[in-house]
Amino acid sequence: MAKEIRLVGSFFTVGFWTLASRVLGFVRDVLFAAVLGSGPMAEAFLVAFSIPNMFRRIFAEGAFNTAFVPMFSKRLESKEDAAGFADEALSALGGLLVLIFLLAQLAMPLLVVAMASGFIGDGRFDTAVLYGRIAFAYLVFISLAALLSGILNSTGRFAVAAAAPVLLNVTFILVLLAAHRFGWNPGLSLAWSAPVAGIAQLALVWRAAARAGFPVRIRIPRLSDDMRRLAMIAAPAALAGGVVQINLLIGRQVASFHEGAVAWLNYADRLYQLPLGVVGIAIGVVLLPDLSRKLAAGDESGGQAAFSRSAELSLGLALPAAVALAVVPLPLVSVLFERGRFGPADSAATATALIIYGAGLPAFVLQKVLLPLYFARANTTTPFRISVFSMFVNAAVAVGLMQQFGYLSAAIGATVAAWVMLLMLWIRSRGMGVAAKPDARLLRLLPRILIAAALMGALVWGLAQLAEGFMREPGIRYVYLAGLVAAGMLSYGLMLVLFRVYGIRELLGLMRKPRN
Repeated sequence: MAKEIRLVGSFFTVGFWTLASRVLGFVRDVLFAAVLGSGPMAEAFLVAFSIPNMFRRIFAEGAFNTAFVPMFSKRLESKEDAAGFADEALSALGGLLVLIFLLAQLAMPLLVVAMASGFIGDGRFDTAVLYGRIAFAYLVFISLAALLSGILNSTGRFAVAAAAPVLLNVTFILVLLAAHRFGWNPGLSLAWSAPVAGIAQLALVWRAAARAGFPVRIRIPRLSDDMRRLAMIAAPAALAGGVVQINLLIGRQVASFHEGAVAWLNYADRLYQLPLGVVGIAIGVVLLPDLSRKLAAGDESGGQAAFSRSAELSLGLALPAAVALAVVPLPLVSVLFERGRFGPADSAATATALIIYGAGLPAFVLQKVLLPLYFARANTTTPFRISVFSMFVNAAVAVGLMQQFGYLSAAIGATVAAWVMLLMLWIRSRGMGVAAKPDARLLRLLPRILIAAALMGALVWGLAQLAEGFMREPGIRYVYLAGLVAAGMLSYGLMLVLFRVYGIRELLGLMRKPRN
């Protein structure tokens, strides 16, 4: 029981800081929408900044950490030379990143075409190439920071690694305010601020790793046996990460042919990424090292408890969020983003995409729970194959429905592919033993969580209809949205208690910010 409490506490530590980062991300996006709206400069920067982010998810948070964390965790468990392995891994990743950075400077026009071929022939293309070359340096610093965060997470120190992304949003907010105040070019200012934020994040986690007993040092990269094994495990994960990014590229390509759609989908993505980030990322970060240690020690029952509690917490938070995105999308979008150059038509277009993304939220979150079952066993090949299949599903749906649904086909494709991938991950995990099976508690509580989320959605929808006139009233609309959110949270919490999912003391304990 004590181990489960620590797992939940670690989850809420990561969730708390991820939530803080996402809230600041909303502040950033509100300023971004007001200053740049959905115009050419906004779309150029969004495409440019998505390029280093794409490579970061493939090489750092995706492939490299997927392979590194289980290997590093096992060395910690067996008291091998974990520090030396970390030095080697950081040096190898650093060398690879420098090579990628240099190649990207030459290939940036091709990368922009791959991201948004609809930009060809207008001013957005050259602007995106310029911004992309500047912002790409962010990849080097944030990828090294991601590996150091993996070290901290493996040692049970989740707070600093989870807090580091806050620095990116703080930097962007300050730059947007300064650009507005002093008349700077906002797009160019944001492009330069990206590598500055990466340096700040790297410095923070590097210092924390040193204080944790891992003062990692850059060496001359060498192809040792450990690095060969790391590369062999990372390669399928990199390919799987590449497939995920191709899915995003498909959506962006579809959107680039519809004026303003790149920005609409981005703002909708930001809203549904809030619960996905808080829940999905927190679960993935905490569960992978925990499962790796348990499986290395042969603790199948402990692995089952970790998996089941992660699924329980994920669904307990993701389901009401998905319902809320479906029943009150327009109030969320209009109150948060509608100001300056972002008008009512932009709100309506963004809200429609948000409903579709929200329908895929439970699938995206549960993928984060299932994938560590594979990665903890150093199995990256199966997720890669499943990712490839889901990519074809996404492409077929997004492109096939483009004529009928326009830019919305990108969101439809992403949601359908997410559910297909979840189903296939679940089917293939059934042969992994006890650790991959839901326990009796999860099976008992899941129907109650579903009912509680549905009732909460009905209540919030009714309140939204009664107070619809307040949505466009200056000042009052913020109170209106806060009231809706508070009513939803309170009613959902009460129903969890009523349906005996949690007791009152247990629920309050889960909501309390842990000390870690």
